[in-house]
Amino acid sequence: MKVIRTFLLLLFFIFNFLGQPSYSQNSQPTKEETLELVKEATRLMHLDKNEESLILARKALQYSININSNQLIANSYNTIAANFDEIAEFEKAFFYYKKGLLYAEKTDNNKLKNWINNNIGNIYCFDKKEYATGIEYYKKSLAYSALAKDTTQMVFTKLNITWAYFDNHQFDNGLPYLNYINKYHSKFGNKSTQVAINMLNAMYQAHNKNNEAAIRYFKNAIDYGRNGDEKSDLSFTHLEYSKFLFDNKNFEQAYKNLNTYNKLTTELNDEEKLKKTNLAGINLQMDEYKREIDNIENKFKSQEQLMIENQSRNKRISVIIISALIIIIILFYFFFQNSKLKQKNKIKNIQSKIQLNIINANINGQEFERKKIASFLHDNISALLSSADMHLSVLNAKSPIKSEELIKTKSILRDAHDKIRDLSHELLPSLLARFGLYFALHDLCEKNSNSSIHFEYNSSEDCKKRYHEDFELKMYFIITELLNNIIKHSNATQASLTLNENDGALHIDITDDGYGFDTKKINIIEGFGINQIRARIKNMEGKINIKSVLNSGTTISIIAPITYKK
Repeated sequence: MKVIRTFLLLLFFIFNFLGQPSYSQNSQPTKEETLELVKEATRLMHLDKNEESLILARKALQYSININSNQLIANSYNTIAANFDEIAEFEKAFFYYKKGLLYAEKTDNNKLKNWINNNIGNIYCFDKKEYATGIEYYKKSLAYSALAKDTTQMVFTKLNITWAYFDNHQFDNGLPYLNYINKYHSKFGNKSTQVAINMLNAMYQAHNKNNEAAIRYFKNAIDYGRNGDEKSDLSFTHLEYSKFLFDNKNFEQAYKNLNTYNKLTTELNDEEKLKKTNLAGINLQMDEYKREIDNIENKFKSQEQLMIENQSRNKRISVIIISALIIIIILFYFFFQNSKLKQKNKIKNIQSKIQLNIINANINGQEFERKKIASFLHDNISALLSSADMHLSVLNAKSPIKSEELIKTKSILRDAHDKIRDLSHELLPSLLARFGLYFALHDLCEKNSNSSIHFEYNSSEDCKKRYHEDFELKMYFIITELLNNIIKHSNATQASLTLNENDGALHIDITDDGYGFDTKKINIIEGFGINQIRARIKNMEGKINIKSVLNSGTTISIIAPITYKK
């Protein structure tokens, strides 16, 4: 149903923004100019320029909050959510749709409330598979469409309700909505939904064993899908047609349609797949680096052993000539002790460097494994679970007896798929890879803010600025760990993150008004703590300074030389 979401989004913003004045660059934008800024963000989203669209939408949100306009705030959140919806970041889309709905309900804009409720219903039905909750939101959306006297929106919302009922095998509940669509679609509908309408009619006819009508509708849906540019609805049509053919023992045609569904699904997945990072060179470099560390340790162990042997020999010589050369022995003794002290200090410094290199090698290994595991989960395990779910669906459709165990197995597979997807995003944030360090940190501050603590984000740099991928990843996890420490240990209510670029270095300041701590008592602990952060910054030839006073808060300043994209 992706085409329905996109068309509804376009319809909503055409009605909302038609005839508004153009945006001008003022220090204090008016409501009309802010509204025009949201319109431009929406236009960029339809051109698949999600990064630029999100930047404008966030700017519009800031202006809307300053103006204190509930409608503009709701519009801005809705645009941000729609961008995340377009790039398959459904959890983030759901989060911002919910925020937008809170402000929309404070307005009398029924079209806006209709649109946001409809999109939340889409996420519940088509992503979370929570049909009952999704249908509740659809019905709220339908009520707002009726208040707005928007028949076009009513047709599309009832199309979504029909799909939700039919996908959950509640054909009798969905029939009244299907009859309404069939009656009014030609007058108020759109050609882009012909695939979905024909498929829904085919599903209903197949359910009632009216095979001739079902085949006609399935073929109409496939013909419309081939002539359009939306693969999603076409792939679902081939899947439902395959189930129908299996039920009617036409296994050859069922297999062909299932193959077509698999091919279209693979193409859709390939189009959304992010470019993988080539980590083979990093892995080889880490192996060489570890070997170099081992060689250094062995070298200086040999030197230390040699020094001990020399010391023993010199002592024996000293004993022999002590009676005659006591003054020389004393002078030699002081000279030797001084040399020994210097050698020990040298060894201590080398051991410290080795320890530092080991810490950084471990952290590099953790980052490499995060990428590797995230890629494996997304590209292999998730795909296998989806394939298993699809084959179970075919098996369930083929079996004349509906097995409760099959249904439960399908539900478990879907839950596993969702959890693996969430784990993949936690291991390697897709927002960081897609939009860069500044944008990801801005979003991190906003997500971590709640009623107990507020994180303020400040930066004069352009959100679109990008650095080398490894540098962005290292700085993101360092800052994430510092923000997590504030949340877990500081009991602060206000915190701020400030980033600026100066003379080829990234200047980072993190402050909070929490308990503070004694900086002289920072213990070395397992994990990515303060000492590990210091080691990583030192390895980057950067600087870190921690100022903290008990009951007076903490300030952490970092200067890290920037690695730019090649």
